[in-house]
Amino acid sequence: MDHEQRELVDRLERFYDAVPRDATRTEEYGALVLFVRDGVGWPFYARPRRDADEPPSLADVTAVRQRQRELGLPEALEWVHEVTPGLLPVARSAGLSVLEAPLMVLDPAALPAPATLTDVPLRVLDPAGPGFAADVAARRAVAAVAFAAAGTERGEAGPAQRDAAVAELDEAALDEERARTADGRRLSVLAGTPAEGALASAMAMRVGDVAEIAGVATLPSARRRGLGAAVTATLARELLAAGTDLIFLSAGNEDIARVYLRVGFRRVGTACIAEPAPVTP
Repeated sequence: MDHEQRELVDRLERFYDAVPRDATRTEEYGALVLFVRDGVGWPFYARPRRDADEPPSLADVTAVRQRQRELGLPEALEWVHEVTPGLLPVARSAGLSVLEAPLMVLDPAALPAPATLTDVPLRVLDPAGPGFAADVAARRAVAAVAFAAAGTERGEAGPAQRDAAVAELDEAALDEERARTADGRRLSVLAGTPAEGALASAMAMRVGDVAEIAGVATLPSARRRGLGAAVTATLARELLAAGTDLIFLSAGNEDIARVYLRVGFRRVGTACIAEPAPVTP
């Protein structure tokens, strides 16, 4: 790893460590730190401690997973392979399934205008707007339907399935979403038409001058219309305008990574996401 890449991944490591800290408490298990959220909200992961002298061991992984089960949390570990390469074989030896996701960083000079990618209207969610709660619920419903049929291929699930997936938001969760959006720590975007409603969504998490775009989702029936690229480009432009100078994301697979290449992202490494392997009958 050369000096430039080391500096880049160090900034990413600081981001990954910082994002959960204002909403969680931490517990350390050897070379791993577990972020534990008290109350409502998205559960966080365990990841390597930034100050650890040794890479995580099998005993560390086993202890974290046991604690996650005790707390009713997903058994999830995340790390950057180039920073902690020894964790991959350890996680697999523990029986975890590891997604090796292309880790990609934006080249701002290669970012296209969203309007060149799709003719579907795009809008950034406004935390002060009267429809904010409905927009957040729609964003989550689009993501739920899209990720249930992951990939880039078209499918049958569409607006009807999205509407069925809309759930009323917990007031505390909505207050947190509004506060994080108002102070710039979170941005969300929807793409859709008056007739069809929300068809694609995405969000970004920002800490200082670094931001991660995540949750890019398109209803299967609306795929191949440039929507994933367009919501990603919209968020990237908003983040750059807000003073963010490092924007990154993790692609679910190589096919999805090609969508982000169109938007100006380039691969810089591999983000590893580990969870229990599916049980076969």
